[in-house]
Amino acid sequence: MTRLRPFAALALAATVALGLAACTAPDTGSGASTPAGSDTEGPTGSITVFAAASLQQTFTTLGEQYETAHPGASIRFSFAGSSDLVTQIQNGAPADVFAAADQANMAKLTSGDLVTGSPRAFATNTLEIAVAPGNPRGIGGLDDLTAPGVRLVTCAAPVPCGAATAKVESASGVDLEPVSEEQSVTDVLGKVESGQADAGLVYVTDVRGTGGKVDGVPFDESSKAVNTYPIGVLRESGDPELAQAFSEYVRSAAGQRVLSDAGFGKP
Repeated sequence: MTRLRPFAALALAATVALGLAACTAPDTGSGASTPAGSDTEGPTGSITVFAAASLQQTFTTLGEQYETAHPGASIRFSFAGSSDLVTQIQNGAPADVFAAADQANMAKLTSGDLVTGSPRAFATNTLEIAVAPGNPRGIGGLDDLTAPGVRLVTCAAPVPCGAATAKVESASGVDLEPVSEEQSVTDVLGKVESGQADAGLVYVTDVRGTGGKVDGVPFDESSKAVNTYPIGVLRESGDPELAQAFSEYVRSAAGQRVLSDAGFGKP
């Protein structure tokens, strides 16, 4: 039987003790309740995000996720037609971030030096025909919107969905005659849902977001008017650090998953 010298015995005992400690130490990395991507040391404060009406559901979700992952940060939203939001910002409305449904409305702010840096694209969207559930008028494409008795509602020309509608008309040669032109896609959807209109031209994401309150009819000509959505930090932001952090979150992998699930395309 081999005997260990006193020094060797002490060294062996220390080694065994360290090994046992490693085996029994708690695993703080697994099973953590903190959301993925959380950063308790991230920017704190409160910002207001002005965002296109078609972003209401997705941005509300993104705001909740960001606040969960970044304690101390508060994200408030104001949703409306992009052109209306531009007017409000130009008139001095307090806002930190602007997310538009097209590049033309963002350009109105960049040309007036109201945005810091260069706005970044974060999503794309295309038009779809919204109809009552079951499509009782049997609308199958753009041409059917000109049939006698079909009450069509579209967005007004200054609104991004209205500008997209004009592009589709020009590309297809179809002359649409809506019974009304609204200031946002939510207003168009409201008239279709209530039965005041038989059809409305809105975005694919808007149809999906109603949860079955309307059906969507795709049409080939929609590819002629793909809207690109940009986001930018406003020069008068009271918290530019948090505003920039949220803008980057929208463009992150987590933000893109939320947008993709809602039907938005990649920028």
